[in-house]
Amino acid sequence: MNTYKICLLKGDGIGPEIVNEAVKVLDVCAKKFNFAVEYDEALLGGCAIDATGSPLPQETIDKCKAADSVLLGAVGGPKWDKLPGSQRPEAGLLGIRGELGLFANLRPAVIFEPLKGASPVKDEIIGDSLDIMVVRELTGGIYFGERGRRETDGEVEAYDTEQYKVSEIKRIAKVAFDMAMKRNKKVTSVDKANVLEASRLWRETVIEVAKDYPDVELNHLYVDNTAMQLVRNPKQFDVILTNNIFGDILSDEASMISGSIGMLASASLSGSNSGLYEPIHGSAPDIAGQNIANPLATILSVAMMLRYSLDEAEAADAIESAVNNVLKNNRTPDIYTEGTNNVTCVEMGDLVCKELM
Repeated sequence: MNTYKICLLKGDGIGPEIVNEAVKVLDVCAKKFNFAVEYDEALLGGCAIDATGSPLPQETIDKCKAADSVLLGAVGGPKWDKLPGSQRPEAGLLGIRGELGLFANLRPAVIFEPLKGASPVKDEIIGDSLDIMVVRELTGGIYFGERGRRETDGEVEAYDTEQYKVSEIKRIAKVAFDMAMKRNKKVTSVDKANVLEASRLWRETVIEVAKDYPDVELNHLYVDNTAMQLVRNPKQFDVILTNNIFGDILSDEASMISGSIGMLASASLSGSNSGLYEPIHGSAPDIAGQNIANPLATILSVAMMLRYSLDEAEAADAIESAVNNVLKNNRTPDIYTEGTNNVTCVEMGDLVCKELM
């Protein structure tokens, strides 16, 4: 029997609530599919600031590096908004990504059949289903480039630098092409090569990598056109490959096309099997502690963990199937529609567990 060590970063706001439900589901899967899970908890974000003064304590880094995988809830909240950027909860999230070398962010935008009606996009545009994978570079670009403030002509100006090395572009492009080989063999690389020099290098490098994948269709779109096309004709996309800031924005847009940001999981991967898994929504401090948060994105993040880090694909498939079946009659308040059961966060976790048994 395989035993997996999972580090839990419950974080802030609704983070502890949704992670607790995901852990329940993972425990049921472990029993059903004959593997074991050992948990360790660590602090990240606002809760870490309150306890230690740092959004990313060294103890958290050590525990994450010792684990087979990491499950994160959410970080941040208005309580810490006035802190300097380097000391805010989000700095802890950026920091752990860098410490673990998590350069590839996978964000699937999938419509579960029971939630088709929740999409703001018309049925005739979506068709029978929607399944897009956004592959976002996670440790480079403008979020990690040189930045600062200076005085010019008597006034203060701020600057942030978009920069990429060829090696950084190559490794994320390979992830996207490998993903496409397992899907519909189509990659759309998104950039702003008509304006940005970093995007010109991005496009040149992606074209070079594509030569090693002759079976994959490659096309290029500017980021503004991509944003429009996601609404006009989302079914044209299979794998979207893009940089850090564009991927951050486009994956949120794709999530809303799929019906609810509360349903979207994500995986952040390094060159090894280890990874960090988290829902793409925020910490929602306004509903924290009310037992009304939607835990399904975190539960689906566990499915991604089982598939991409723990090599337990059968368990991953079972979770996704269970979520789809539960959604036929049950909804948390964020996705509630008349005629379905309005359930709490804990009840939704219990329903998924029951479906798995």
